[in-house]
Amino acid sequence: MLLVSTLSGGIWAQKVRVAAAANLRYALDEIKKQYEKENPRAKIEITFGSSGTLTQQILNGAGFDLFLSADQEFPQKLKEKGATVGPIKVYAYGKLVLWSSTTSLANGLNSVLLPGVKKIAIANPVGAPYGEAAVNLLKKKGLYNKVEQKIVWGENIGQAAQFAFTGNAELGFIALSLAKAPEMKGVGSYCEFPETDCPRIAQACVLIKGWERSVLAAKFMNYVLSAKCKSILLENGYGV
Repeated sequence: MLLVSTLSGGIWAQKVRVAAAANLRYALDEIKKQYEKENPRAKIEITFGSSGTLTQQILNGAGFDLFLSADQEFPQKLKEKGATVGPIKVYAYGKLVLWSSTTSLANGLNSVLLPGVKKIAIANPVGAPYGEAAVNLLKKKGLYNKVEQKIVWGENIGQAAQFAFTGNAELGFIALSLAKAPEMKGVGSYCEFPETDCPRIAQACVLIKGWERSVLAAKFMNYVLSAKCKSILLENGYGV
């Protein structure tokens, strides 16, 4: 308490620099607005990207205070490299879906085999957990080799969604949170997969070493984990 009261005069106005997985764009923007409204002196600065790219940037010294990944593995990688402080905590469970604005998804996953489907957008599985989940699902169902030549790789899940949204790909494997985004919700449709075939993805967060530059980083992380944000995450398609 003494530390907080002593530093509140200047540090409370500092920025919290957040590295966040691209699937969080809409949910986290909403959480940010809510948080800044409740904490007028706080400034949350968010950089969205693939979890793999953000992890590498952090290891290269990028000045982030908090990392919200699309999985648990990338935060664990940072922890093993000594780049984090404190525990890794799961804040939400994401879900992969198949989305299209031009093609019927009545056949579910088998829609990827339709003659009219020339391109399928998937995030690069090397750095994007949702892309990895899509590839694993296709391989599990014996479809990957049949559609591999149709795949266009997005740098992250947001770019894969953009490919599908703009019609540069007839189908896109994207996060449910993006399928529920206002501009995509009214344009296309999506289909979900059974949990047994495609389990939800546990998404975790962790403080980055040096976060003490902004003592608000821990406060914001706790806010994301709090009951106040559960309704926002649920509305955006996440499990909590």
